[in-house]
Amino acid sequence: MTPREKYSWIYWLSALLVFMGLQWIFFPNTQGTKELTYSQFLDSIRAGKVQRIVFLDKKIIGYLNTEDSISRNITEAPTAPWRIRIPSVEQQVRKQFVVNRIPHMNEEYLLAELRECGVDFKGHFEDKTLENFFLNWILPFIFLIAVWGYIFRKMGAKNPMLEIGKNKARIMAEKPENPITFKDVAGIDEAVEEVKELVDFLKNPSKYTRLGGKLPKGVLLVGPPGTGKTLLAKAVAGEADVPFFSISGSDFVEMFVGVGAARVRDLFTEAKAHAPCIIFIDEIDAIGKSRAAAVYGGGYDERENTLNQLLVEMDGFDSSVGVIIIGATNRPEVLDPALLRPGRFDRQIVVDKPDMKGREAIFKVHTANIKLASDVDLKRLAAQTPGFAGAEIANVCNEAAILAVRKNRDAVTMGDFEAAIERVIAGLEKKNKLINEKERKIVAYHESGHAIVGYFTPGADEVQKVSIVPRGIGALGYTMQMPLEDRYLMTESELRGKIKGLLGGRAAEEITFGEISTGASNDLERATQLARNMIVVYGMSKKLPNISLVSKSESGFLGHAPGIERRSEYVEKIIDEETTELINSCYEEAKELLNEKKLLLEKMATLLLEKEVINYEEIKQILGNK
Repeated sequence: MTPREKYSWIYWLSALLVFMGLQWIFFPNTQGTKELTYSQFLDSIRAGKVQRIVFLDKKIIGYLNTEDSISRNITEAPTAPWRIRIPSVEQQVRKQFVVNRIPHMNEEYLLAELRECGVDFKGHFEDKTLENFFLNWILPFIFLIAVWGYIFRKMGAKNPMLEIGKNKARIMAEKPENPITFKDVAGIDEAVEEVKELVDFLKNPSKYTRLGGKLPKGVLLVGPPGTGKTLLAKAVAGEADVPFFSISGSDFVEMFVGVGAARVRDLFTEAKAHAPCIIFIDEIDAIGKSRAAAVYGGGYDERENTLNQLLVEMDGFDSSVGVIIIGATNRPEVLDPALLRPGRFDRQIVVDKPDMKGREAIFKVHTANIKLASDVDLKRLAAQTPGFAGAEIANVCNEAAILAVRKNRDAVTMGDFEAAIERVIAGLEKKNKLINEKERKIVAYHESGHAIVGYFTPGADEVQKVSIVPRGIGALGYTMQMPLEDRYLMTESELRGKIKGLLGGRAAEEITFGEISTGASNDLERATQLARNMIVVYGMSKKLPNISLVSKSESGFLGHAPGIERRSEYVEKIIDEETTELINSCYEEAKELLNEKKLLLEKMATLLLEKEVINYEEIKQILGNK
């Protein structure tokens, strides 16, 4: 609180005293005077006790003669219209009285009585225009302003309309008690090394500039959601001894025109004042989308105006000032090319999903404060979580700890981690969901078909667990298949094996019950998409080999399906025919395999109906060697 705010009550008190003084001067004050009846007033006049009176609208104010009066004459100031008349000492010692006038009374006789007794009298016109103006107009505004100031002072806020163009960046000029450092970031070692160089550049610029190098202006972190882009930026803030400005891309744009550009200017002005420093803009695609799409939309785009100002500011400051911009996005394909050119974002660092070694390191980071049982194998957990990002692994560790507490254990076991992985992949377990015996039997044979086809098909993912316990939304059972190692390429036979594994459930239903159910809807969707990708995207077609029919991949890091270019009805007919042929052949191969392993199918389904869940060791014991 500033000294002016601390002693503001003095200003208010002074203003109140001045107002009271002006009111005492301009408006007659009858408080503290003696009130006489009309008859007492007439008796005083006839007795010669009244010296002078003043007629008001509803009252008569009079002054009595006193024995200690120095003079009966009244000292009056010069009668100038701008001069305030101040009573003399003699007037102040006289006794004052007040009489209520009688309405509709003829006072001619009173005036004659006053002339006869030599009483000085005069009339006084009370002009209340100023008083009414103050009470009706000025005072309400003063009251509203006082209430407004009180409310915002209590809220600890400033006037929001004056702050609308102010940037919303959170600045960290000093290290917090428990800062995030590079030790807390695992699984993305290459990205860490890149940003370590930025921190070293800010601390020791002469080390790099001695050979003529320049400080990079901007670094863009790109990668799928949950891979640690924001965490990496926080680690830079924890490691660097410079101010760190953190803001989201959506914080720039408001409903008012020009606010976004004003906030960009304010942010860079403040950053230059704190240089050397780092500006981190999370989800930069909120303001950095390509302007090409806006050409066809027409009208005024506030986001485009904000982007233009950002481009100008990134070009305007000198790299020697020491201001580095770090942006983060999982949609680099939608960013404007002008934002990605050298001189603005000089570097693009891919923060990808971790491999098996990286996942093991992430598990070590997130289990550091968790009490683990002796059977926990982090390497095996890393093998069971292919494709998991860092945020998903953190969620698995937290869910495992919660499950262990729920079961009143002293430490988190391997079973808790596996249950947490299932919960993240398949959803919440629904043991209370009632399923009739017929449907339960269909689900058991369906899941057993998935497991057997996946187990005996070369190149298929390893079967880890089979369950007929309902999970998630609409899943009556599931078969967990995980690769034993990270794979980046897949052959045609391996893709066919995946399709056969997906169709194994429906094939088992047809072999066992002679009819099919609706339980394979999700399997059919995934199998159809995979078969179509083999023909359209990967060029594994017999009639159209080595031809890609994709116009432009729009998948990015968010996993959207690629756009397909429809060249002609003839090509589309071929694609549909080959997709159907591929799925039918895989389905027949799955049926053939299950007919050969029919005894194993019966054995596994019976055990599933009894135990509901079969783990990896039990699967190997039932099915034997491949």
